[in-house]
Amino acid sequence: MRASTLAGLLALAACGPQAPPAASLPAAGGWREFEGTWTAAGSRQRIRLGGDRWASVASLNGSLLLAGPSRPGIGFRAEAIVFNDTGTGMVGRAVWTDERGDQAYSELRGEGTSTGSRIVGTFLGGTGRYAGATGTYEFTWRFVLQAEDGTVQGQSMGLKGKVRAGSPQGAAAAGAPASAPPQAAPDAAGARP
Repeated sequence: MRASTLAGLLALAACGPQAPPAASLPAAGGWREFEGTWTAAGSRQRIRLGGDRWASVASLNGSLLLAGPSRPGIGFRAEAIVFNDTGTGMVGRAVWTDERGDQAYSELRGEGTSTGSRIVGTFLGGTGRYAGATGTYEFTWRFVLQAEDGTVQGQSMGLKGKVRAGSPQGAAAAGAPASAPPQAAPDAAGARP
């Protein structure tokens, strides 16, 4: 029942009026604020660490829909790998891929592991228009399905954040190819210094 309700809500959201496409990120220094919903499904493996303590690793894939007049894009494919420990919290990494194939990378951190715990994402750069991007976002997570075989489905609640484009130097540091330095002209013999 829950899976069919979630599927119906996603279909309803997809059929709504489309907003105009978001422009590319502004020049370095311009912040873009956004709100949205992240839904994902995947698998989780858990081990007991004694008593009430558990650790788990989850791999999640899904979609991210953003709203707001200055959002960096409308829809993204969103992937995440997270490690949870009920004693120490959650750490993970996420990749958001837009319709152009440009990617934004982020680090995830959470203080708790239960549904409703606050999670903070920090942008680590990316590719294309997200190269060198910085900023943060936050949300809480709610599982809508947690099956015995490790299958999980969930969605964010209250996702909001801001991002800004990086400088060309920041793009190179984030893994984007740097432009080659200019080469000196060859001498009379055709050799380069």
